[in-house]
Amino acid sequence: MVLLVLVVVLALLFDFTNGWNDSANAIATVVGTRTLTPMKAVILAAVLNLAGAFFSTAVAKAIGKDIVDPNGVTQLVIVATLIGATLWNAVMTLLGLPISASHALIGSLIGAAVSYSGVDVLQTKGLTKIFLAMILSPLLGGLLAYGFMKLIKHLFANVSPSRVKRIFRPLQIFSASFMAFSHGTSDAQKAMGIITLALVAGGVQDSLEVPFWVILAAGLAMAAGTAAGGWRVIKTMGVRLSRLETPHGFAAETAAALLLTTVAKIGIPVSTTHTITGAIVGVGAAERLRSVRWGIAGKILYAWIFTLPCTALVSFLVYKVLSVLE
Repeated sequence: MVLLVLVVVLALLFDFTNGWNDSANAIATVVGTRTLTPMKAVILAAVLNLAGAFFSTAVAKAIGKDIVDPNGVTQLVIVATLIGATLWNAVMTLLGLPISASHALIGSLIGAAVSYSGVDVLQTKGLTKIFLAMILSPLLGGLLAYGFMKLIKHLFANVSPSRVKRIFRPLQIFSASFMAFSHGTSDAQKAMGIITLALVAGGVQDSLEVPFWVILAAGLAMAAGTAAGGWRVIKTMGVRLSRLETPHGFAAETAAALLLTTVAKIGIPVSTTHTITGAIVGVGAAERLRSVRWGIAGKILYAWIFTLPCTALVSFLVYKVLSVLE
């Protein structure tokens, strides 16, 4: 029971750091275009993150069964998973790099589970589906945003820039709200899945159905993390990555949010960070390739590449240490 309580606390702490780093996903563009002040944008995102947590639990169930065999997991494995993922989220946020909390959690779960049970614990079919979706999500987000931006440029080609900005300011508030909701829908479920997996591993329940209190707690933790605001990440995403105006922000957020809510309902865990970053690059490329700051994009890409193997290694080692102390 002590370990189960520790798992719940660590899962909610992970969810807090997830919201802390990923607050940029929902509001970077609306802050970058100065449509909303940072504080108003953060409050809006926090409220809608909480609302999004109640939209679906399909991703939570996938986290519980599609990565590792639930029968090959103990409470200590989940503790090691959450320590590895939370440390990576916190360090990358302090460095101002947007990373995938999904990759961090999945990598950590793989590392800790393999450390305990060996490679046979991995669910190859489920992992293949998840990894394919993670690779495709930024590409699809970028292509969709590119298409939206080209359509907007065509439709408003003869409208003055000042009028276009006035038209898209309220539209971008809507798209930022949609993005915040989709972020809560997608990412809050990852902590829900881990807590539910711990409940099954601890014998508290027999199925991977997510209890209401778990949904509420995960939504509140993510909302609190978003309200804390990862300001360095927001600056990287909203200002440094590409020069954005209100139409660009609307196109990027709408494209990313549509994709995220769709895959969340299907039950495939993807990275909100990768998806919105791909969308921002897509709208920048729709103007001209030089408008994207490729040096910044390269640093973000490196953080993405190293997240999964690094968190897997950290949680593998954390489990070895904890198992000796047990």
